[in-house]
Amino acid sequence: MEIEVSFLASKYSLTETINKVEQTTANIIHVDVMDGVFVPNKTMEVNDLINSLKNTTKKLDVHLMVKDVISYINSIANLKPFNITIHLELAKIINLNDIINLIKSKNIQVGLAINPETDVQEILPYLTNIDQVLIMSVHPGQGGQEFIREVLAKIEYLNTLKNQYNFKINIDGGINATTIEYLKNLYLDYVVSGSFICCSDDYQKQIDILQNKTKE
Repeated sequence: MEIEVSFLASKYSLTETINKVEQTTANIIHVDVMDGVFVPNKTMEVNDLINSLKNTTKKLDVHLMVKDVISYINSIANLKPFNITIHLELAKIINLNDIINLIKSKNIQVGLAINPETDVQEILPYLTNIDQVLIMSVHPGQGGQEFIREVLAKIEYLNTLKNQYNFKINIDGGINATTIEYLKNLYLDYVVSGSFICCSDDYQKQIDILQNKTKE
């Protein structure tokens, strides 16, 4: 299980936060992008975000919580992330297969995020064409929320399909020293943690806690 660090909530400036993450053993930087439309909150302008991350050495996993996904994908691709995740819930307003193919045309892996209230079976038509499923264990758009335990059943269900469809499973929201315990007996490839790490004084200590828990 690889550790992704989200800097959505931090006690330091963005530059300081990214530098501190760079100095840890975290595997991936998780980049949350919000437009204030698809979710209530908004992150900085995408060009400013790109400038802040362009010199990072860690892999980037971009999570788009936006409505106008095409313009964001075309911009964020300049960061050369290994993965871009869009939301399954966008299927109500756009053709998701077209967006998935757009991301793949840029030699970037594709993830689909699923909100806590969405039926996990709605993702079935897309599993043959994606690389990752991101289970949201909080409602998207704000850091520091409480973990929603009911989503664990979705992970159990997806694990029955992994071998057939060859995708990876990620979870994002409310991950800390307590909630990581819920995940120990589940087959997850990635886990995203934000405020537990970035609102602390010692990033590496917090990451060590998560990494050690996943090895028990």
